[in-house]
Amino acid sequence: MKVIMTTKIDKASMNIKEKLIEHFGFRESERVFDGNRIYEKGDILILTTNDEMIYYDYLDREIEKQLGFKPEVIAFASRHSSKQKLPSLTTHVTGNWGKAMYGGRDESFAIALPSAMKLALLKMSELNDLGWTVCYEATHHGPSELEVPSFFIEIGSSEEEWVNDRAGEIIAETIIYVLKNYGKKFKVALGIGGGHYAPKQTKVALESEIAFGHILPKYAQPVPKEVILKALDRFAEKVEAIYVDWKGSRGETRQLARSLAEELGLEFIKD
Repeated sequence: MKVIMTTKIDKASMNIKEKLIEHFGFRESERVFDGNRIYEKGDILILTTNDEMIYYDYLDREIEKQLGFKPEVIAFASRHSSKQKLPSLTTHVTGNWGKAMYGGRDESFAIALPSAMKLALLKMSELNDLGWTVCYEATHHGPSELEVPSFFIEIGSSEEEWVNDRAGEIIAETIIYVLKNYGKKFKVALGIGGGHYAPKQTKVALESEIAFGHILPKYAQPVPKEVILKALDRFAEKVEAIYVDWKGSRGETRQLARSLAEELGLEFIKD
C-alpha cells in the first residue's frame, strides 16, 4: 500500500486532501488512523494526523501498528513557508545535515526516492498554469527516522497560496501520477551546492535524465565525510553520480565530493 500523509493543522495539506477526494475517487473507509477516518482508492490510502508532520518520526512503524501493514512509500502533502512568500510548488526529501532544528535527529536522513521527486517536478511543471516557481528544496527538517522511502510535496509559501484551489489540484494530480509511476529508471545523483531552492539541480532534473535524492546546500556546508556517506546510504535507488554546483559550494566540500566520487566509483559531475 502507498500512503498520502496529511495533517489537520496545515491548510495546504487539507487543500490537497480535499482535491484528492473531489477529483480522484477516494472513498471514506470505516478504518481510522490517529483518530481520523481513512480515505482509500485501490492501493493508495490518505491518512490524516492532528499534529505537525515534520515531527512524525517512526511514522511507518505507527502505520504498521495501527493498520497492520508497512507502506511502500509515503508522500507528505504539506505547506511550505518562507519569509519571501515565494509562490511555489516544491518537492524534497527530509533529513538533517547538522543539528535537528525542526524534527528528525541530528545528522540523520529519511530514505530518498529520486524517481518520485523527479517525476513530481516534471508533472508540476507540466501542470503549472499559475506561473509559480517549481523546484526542489534542499534536504531539511524531519522526519528523518523512517525506514520506507518518502518525499514531501508542498504548496508555498504563505496562506494565500496554501488555500489556492488550483495549486491544490496541481499537487493532487501530481501525487497520483507519481504514486502510479515512480521507480522509472533515471541516473540518480546526490546533489551538492546552491541555495535552498536548488536552482541548478532543478534545471538539470527538468532538462536531463538525472534525478536527485538528497541535496546538500551551501548554507549547510561544510559537513564531515561520514555525514555525506550517511546520506548516500539513504537512497532507495542506486546512486550513480555526485553532482556539484561548483560556484555554489565551499572549497573543502568541492574537494571532498570529488574524492568521494573517486573512492566510491561514482561519476563526478561538475557544473
